[in-house]
Amino acid sequence: MNMRTVLAITGTDRVDFLQGLITNDVTRAEGGIVYAALLTPQGKFIADFFVIGKPNTLLVDVNSSVGATLFQRLSMYRLRADVQIIETALIVSRGTGSRPDGALDDPRHSALGWRHYGDQDISDHTVDWPAIEVANLIPSTGVDLTPDTYILEANFEAINGVDFKKGCFVGQEIVARMKHKSTLKKGLRRVIFDGDAATGDTIMSGDKLAGTLHSVHGNQGIAYLRFDRTSAMTTQKASLHLTD
Repeated sequence: MNMRTVLAITGTDRVDFLQGLITNDVTRAEGGIVYAALLTPQGKFIADFFVIGKPNTLLVDVNSSVGATLFQRLSMYRLRADVQIIETALIVSRGTGSRPDGALDDPRHSALGWRHYGDQDISDHTVDWPAIEVANLIPSTGVDLTPDTYILEANFEAINGVDFKKGCFVGQEIVARMKHKSTLKKGLRRVIFDGDAATGDTIMSGDKLAGTLHSVHGNQGIAYLRFDRTSAMTTQKASLHLTD
């Protein structure tokens, strides 16, 4: 399981501060959890994370690989707001099945079970998370979600990571334009393959570049594809087919 960092945001301006920056509605996290991202002004991915509403505090659960970057960006935007940001020692636990006391349902997909924040690891370590994530087209930080990613191409709307009614956020103009004024021509899709394939493999359709294979688990993966070139896809050693 990926290492996670949990930040705590406190101060009287904490909700308004985060609401103006991230892709989802922070007010919906009160007593619960939402999934969101912070983008560049050009609409590109910086970090994805969960926001958990606690009394007088917002917790931010982020992959540790982008945790320092997120902390730095949030601190830069803080300016004169009554906001304090610290890194906590909280442990993120995950599991499926019965939800422990204090745990919250993962808001991205019902197959992803629950998340818990505390001082002990109560995770179910028998769960094959990569298999579940690939099977349900859940993008992975650093593999499917990179600094070149536009979030609508990364299935963010389907996994409840963006709210178009919440008001402004950083990069909103680009995201809204992709939502309302164009049909997506590229994006993540789940594929199955015959033969050997690996993350980073170039995908061809005949003699034309069709995309790149990202997350891989068993004989399935998540690929970033040009949708007009999805017939007869191959890598060097495998043929690929779109799933339903």
